[in-house]
Amino acid sequence: MEKPEPAKTGDVTTIQLVDLAHARSGDKGDTANVGVIAYDARDWELLKELLTPERVKAHFGPMVKGEVDRYELPTLNALNFLLHGALGGGGTVSLMTDAQGKVFSTALLRMEVEVPVDVARRVQGRGRTPAGFDPSQPVAQPSTTQEGVEGS
Repeated sequence: MEKPEPAKTGDVTTIQLVDLAHARSGDKGDTANVGVIAYDARDWELLKELLTPERVKAHFGPMVKGEVDRYELPTLNALNFLLHGALGGGGTVSLMTDAQGKVFSTALLRMEVEVPVDVARRVQGRGRTPAGFDPSQPVAQPSTTQEGVEGS
């Protein structure tokens, strides 16, 4: 299946961050930690430009009550963000569903970012879409019968 053409606006287009990078997250007290790693070293400079602490804080809105710190890890083509005041006090005191910050990485990867059209064409759909996936085709359902079992 061919990738759909990205929607263009001038020389840039919008894609989700998941097409450029993968991420991991966790916690320490009331601070969520999100590491964002470029799939391709060619996109490292673009990630640094796109993912400012201000933009990350704005993406999470009122979920992050404190500041957002960003640390660059150029050898890994990665950025590490500390989201202060994001966990309702932390795992031992919070009533939040995810007081350990495990889903913050997934939430950040859903951020829409503007990239040059040539970058979008190269990366679009790379994220978490399985190779060969065709959204127009029905998903195969597992069989409900048990072969080889008496009475089935």
